[in-house]
Amino acid sequence: MSAPTPPRRIALVLEYDGSGYVGSQIQKRGPTIQAELESSLQQLTGERVRIAFAGRTDAGVHAQGQVAAFSTTATLETDVFVRGLNAWLPNDIAVRRAFDVPEEFDPRRHAASRTYPYLIYNAPVRSPLHHERAWYVAEPLDDAAMQEAAAHLLGEHDFAAFSRREGVRTVRCLQRCDLERQGPLLTAELQANAFLRQQVRRTVGTLVQVGTGRLSIRQFHQLLEGTEPGSAGPQAPAHALCLLKVEYPALDLCAGNTLS
Repeated sequence: MSAPTPPRRIALVLEYDGSGYVGSQIQKRGPTIQAELESSLQQLTGERVRIAFAGRTDAGVHAQGQVAAFSTTATLETDVFVRGLNAWLPNDIAVRRAFDVPEEFDPRRHAASRTYPYLIYNAPVRSPLHHERAWYVAEPLDDAAMQEAAAHLLGEHDFAAFSRREGVRTVRCLQRCDLERQGPLLTAELQANAFLRQQVRRTVGTLVQVGTGRLSIRQFHQLLEGTEPGSAGPQAPAHALCLLKVEYPALDLCAGNTLS
């Protein structure tokens, strides 16, 4: 009798449109990215596997560089995983790359940073071409005031006010919070070691309050110093948020190889 095939660990880089899903992780109240991916894996390999994600995305949030990982005894080449899964997945989910990783690889715990851009369409008249991917804000925004407020967020802070979660550690290290405008399109790009639930959307919503003059930079700073969950906001809409990339110290996700 031949020895059983030893399990291997596979990591995937995913792109998806989150509009039709209640989130990335499996739940009972609607379709999820995880359920679609696990179903496609079963169709491809005949195995029922559980997939882990680098970060949880909420209902309506998109991803260009989400990272997922699973263990399998399938001996398929990594390029076959890409082609095979994309044949089974719906059109709003795609596997961009697949590669072998060490057995102990955990896409959430081993991530060094996550980057989220948030897109705002800021003009007197709305844009039908951007309404599914950008938050429409008609009032003029003071970009300089928003960037000045954002500078207070950099470094390690207790971001309890920017999340509704209670009973969890709310200290995070924000590495970047940059605002860049191209005509009416204003992009806020945040990078951190990890984010709390709703943190990016509440941060953007509060920065827009600064940009419209409803909130002073001093008041913004006071919110950051507060510890009451959910006191910052409002929460910006989900449809304008995207998980752009997840970075790992020992992995090159572009090449799909483990670095030496």
